[in-house]
Amino acid sequence: MRVLGIDPGLTRCGVGIVDSAPGRVVKLVHVDVIRSATDLPLEKRLALIHFELSDLISRFAPDAVAIERVFAQANVRTVMGTAQVSGLGLLLAAQMDIPVQTYTPSEVKASVSGNGRADKNQVTTMVTRILNLDVAPKPADAADALAIAICHSWRGTSMQRIAQAAQRINND
Repeated sequence: MRVLGIDPGLTRCGVGIVDSAPGRVVKLVHVDVIRSATDLPLEKRLALIHFELSDLISRFAPDAVAIERVFAQANVRTVMGTAQVSGLGLLLAAQMDIPVQTYTPSEVKASVSGNGRADKNQVTTMVTRILNLDVAPKPADAADALAIAICHSWRGTSMQRIAQAAQRINND
């Protein structure tokens, strides 16, 4: 299964793509950070991120999209930008009929490190080990996107099977 992980952000949107195989084996396919300049109007920033996400989906054809769930922070402006970018990922997945799942930061951290309160360095270290990389992905947004993709690779498969079973029951 190929998973696109998205760490939504308006200034820096981390994107990571992994291929997974049985036995919790995951392999790096692509990692990047989509950046938008803070001096651009909001609609231009969102258009740029939308274009880049669309291009990634077209080029890499993921089987699933996993997005970090927006959580409340003290900075409302940051939450709004994160939510808007998250919405782009959700919309693109829906438009392209790709299953999508959201995960809280603590779910992602627990999945890759065993600790839902792991700091960014611990997550980056574990992502580097899990993917058997020579160099840690940077910045943290890139490592976080890979962690989200890994989390879905390990947890999402069973969630997808449950959703498919529920759909079959509803269709009967």
